[in-house]
Amino acid sequence: MNTSKSSLKYKNLIILVSIAIPVVVAILFRIRLETSQSFSFLPPIYAAINGYTAIVLLLALWAIKKRKINLHEQLMKTAIGLSLAFLLMYIVYHLTSDPTPFGGEGWVKTVYFIILISHILLSIALIPLVLISFVRAISQQFTQHRKIARITFPIWLYVTITGVIVYFMISPYYN
Repeated sequence: MNTSKSSLKYKNLIILVSIAIPVVVAILFRIRLETSQSFSFLPPIYAAINGYTAIVLLLALWAIKKRKINLHEQLMKTAIGLSLAFLLMYIVYHLTSDPTPFGGEGWVKTVYFIILISHILLSIALIPLVLISFVRAISQQFTQHRKIARITFPIWLYVTITGVIVYFMISPYYN
């Protein structure tokens, strides 16, 4: 398969996945599955996964700056795997649990919603950025990979860190 056909295949897949994930998550937020099993244990786990992902991303940055290409590649695959694990746990929790309203007041509530909204919007934008970065890396288009990775990395790091912050801010209000 030539590079342009391969790139087009990946481009279409990236577009599909980048649209499908937020749409499916939004739809699933409207569905509640009745279950005798409680999944209330998941939020601290997926918050920890966000924290671990931030650490892995920082280690991957260190690895690439030290020209440890194989280590960088493994760390980035780990970060993607952790992000997928987060997404699956997040979906399971929200499919089986009622939403938790934030109970803070005043400026804390404003700060919470600023962080939450920026976290959500950037997490949606992050999907195609991660996929494009990954495809360019595995396609050995390293110049193009570096260009998009410089945008992807700080956004991904922000999303992982704010995910942990959002968890700590909302956790006192969980049932």
